[in-house]
Amino acid sequence: MTSNLEAQLLALRQEGEKAIAATDTLEHLEELRVKYLGKKGELGALLRSMGQMSAEERPKIGAIANTVKESLQTSLDQQRAALEAAQIRSQLEAETLDVTMPGIFSPQGRIHPLNGIIDRALDIFVGMGYTVAEGPEMETDYYNFEALNTPPDHPARDMQDTFYLPDGNLLRTHTSSVQIRYMEKEEPPIRVIAPGRVYRRDNVDATHSAVFHQIELLAIDEGLTFTDLKGTIKLFLQAMFGELPIRFRASYFPFTEPSAEVDLQWNGRWLEVMGCGMVDPNVLKAVGYDPEVYTGFAAGFGVERFAMVLHQIDDIRRLYASDLRFLQQF
Repeated sequence: MTSNLEAQLLALRQEGEKAIAATDTLEHLEELRVKYLGKKGELGALLRSMGQMSAEERPKIGAIANTVKESLQTSLDQQRAALEAAQIRSQLEAETLDVTMPGIFSPQGRIHPLNGIIDRALDIFVGMGYTVAEGPEMETDYYNFEALNTPPDHPARDMQDTFYLPDGNLLRTHTSSVQIRYMEKEEPPIRVIAPGRVYRRDNVDATHSAVFHQIELLAIDEGLTFTDLKGTIKLFLQAMFGELPIRFRASYFPFTEPSAEVDLQWNGRWLEVMGCGMVDPNVLKAVGYDPEVYTGFAAGFGVERFAMVLHQIDDIRRLYASDLRFLQQF
């Protein structure tokens, strides 16, 4: 019986090493490990028959069985290492980047000239301590006109004729409505800058558009004067255009008193660039501020006008045409 079991162990070793060497996947290799060395494997089945042997025969068969087990385990380890190395090589080959192939070109985008002016202006005012505020483009008559000291029968409404909607709302004509909404929620002192798209019933030509962009600023505090307004505007315009002569001309806006237009001497001629003034007491009353305690100033300008001056654009319509030949210049 001893010679028969010894022969079976040696045959198992030969069969196992041959099968292990022939396998080409880690999954199949694990199946072979279970088949030969698992708890219910073939080697274990052979060793269970050792119970029928005499005490003298068991040590010899046990030594042979250990040799067979170690040999099979060594074969399994070597084959596993070889298969894992082959798997890594295959993965590296599949993921290798061919640096000799032409690259994929992704054209870099550009900032639209209008967005560029808005970003530049906001950076300047934020540096002065202003907060950026936004509001809805579809407004009520109250926020767009009445709260800004422009009642229904006020002739100044003709200057800002807009698009009226069936529900009684309208498309805002300026971002001053954002200032009213902001003041209703906040208490002085405030410093706010309001950029956004606005609408007016203008005949479209080289310098006018029914849709354009505006930036307005507002400051409310105790003791603010027209001198504070002039200093703020001068600092802003110099940051945008450089050290150029600036002048203020008396003007009229229903929501400021006194009011002024601001001119900039550009290329040897005076150019109107923005409007401004001290906040009218009626506007302060509309939002619950005491005009005997607080004063303020406001100013606003069209982004398109600044863009046309700084970039020497001859027609406002070029800014909306989405012509890449034009936009790629910026």
